[in-house]
Amino acid sequence: MESFTYQIKRTPRASKTRIVVTLEKIEVIAPFHISDDRLHQFVKEQWSWITDAVRKLKSRAAQHQSLAPKAYHDGASIPYQGKTYPLSLASTDLKKIKIEHALTFTAHIPHAQWDTIGSEEIRAAIIRWMKINVKMTVEQLVCRHGPKHQLFPKSIVIKSQKSRWGSCGIHNDIAINWLLALAPLEILEYVVVHELCHIQEKNHSKQFWALVAQHLPTYRSARLWLKQHGRTLMLGI
Repeated sequence: MESFTYQIKRTPRASKTRIVVTLEKIEVIAPFHISDDRLHQFVKEQWSWITDAVRKLKSRAAQHQSLAPKAYHDGASIPYQGKTYPLSLASTDLKKIKIEHALTFTAHIPHAQWDTIGSEEIRAAIIRWMKINVKMTVEQLVCRHGPKHQLFPKSIVIKSQKSRWGSCGIHNDIAINWLLALAPLEILEYVVVHELCHIQEKNHSKQFWALVAQHLPTYRSARLWLKQHGRTLMLGI
């Protein structure tokens, strides 16, 4: 029998026990009143379903190729906003790597570290740059769409998430997945609008989707794009 580890998560929102399987973890969501012994027994009863779900997820993941280059060297292709741009390396007097983007991505490498900085350091600098630029873009999109129905978040956070594109908390704090930097700009706009609309509508009712449509009449095409390409984005760079 195939073995695996799982986590138990108790929440007052859970009315019954359920199992959530992702590539990163297996989680048992349960109400507080159900004992650990009962939960472990429940997992045993669902063992076949869980292993089948894990195999399917791994098979699907194998069919999707990462957008990341094999190494972050001069000439590597960097994905950004639905396109790819060549990476060039340049020497600088600065003390830290600086990333610039125009027709290409340029990584300015400090003179003193030119021979020691590797691919991973350049990758990390590009990711930091993307997170900053996603935050700026999200703020611009909020300014564009928020006033229409007074949908203003309490805060905006850019996160690294493996299974969600965005979220809107109970206090209207919005979180956006930085990996949307890799998608066309209209996809990021859809996710931002989606979360803004949750400020008014906390579910996915007809009223919610009608509100989304008022901001983005073509939102369905963005939803479809995410379904078709989302797994590839989640592989990151």
